[in-house]
Amino acid sequence: MDNKSGMSGLPPAVVTLVDKLAGFPGVGRKSALRMALFILRSPRDKAQEMADALIAVKDKISFCRTCWTLAEQNPCPICADHRRDHSLICVVEEPGDVIALERMGAWSGVYHVLGGAISPLDGIGPDQLRLEPLAGRVKGGGIKEVVVATNPNAEGETTALYISRMLKETGVSVTRIARGVPVGSDLELVDDTTLQAAMKGRAGI
Repeated sequence: MDNKSGMSGLPPAVVTLVDKLAGFPGVGRKSALRMALFILRSPRDKAQEMADALIAVKDKISFCRTCWTLAEQNPCPICADHRRDHSLICVVEEPGDVIALERMGAWSGVYHVLGGAISPLDGIGPDQLRLEPLAGRVKGGGIKEVVVATNPNAEGETTALYISRMLKETGVSVTRIARGVPVGSDLELVDDTTLQAAMKGRAGI
């Protein structure tokens, strides 16, 4: 590790930990170093708890085979809930979007997580997303409306238009969340009030 990295003089084990922590999205090397030093100052049992939690996530968490959100069981609690309206599907990009929409408490239907959005510049086309499973759910019958809640940016809009065209022949209503969500934002970062307004004001694509 060179001096420019700011890691000079640190034991190799600490440098390795910083490298791993810096691999998390939004975590720079300075933040990773602060996290590593916090772990070093913590009791060993606390560090073990962190390690156990990381392994538990890898061992216990998978994807719901119906909606493709993160879950410890299959189907997930949302898909297994008979009190929800299974004729309404809200399509989102990532599991974090499900968390955001559930937090606002204004959606009584179920979900479908695409795993991203169409982005030719990043090499992500329709085949890389869970669009075929979505089409299969709709064609299976019993669906009244598909609400497309992809992020309000170029990739999200492209994905929404693709979904609208893909489902056009099914006769199912395909709507888009309203423009109350700021353009270019991520759904999971939008405040609850704005999300509620966007969901209630959804319109046809």
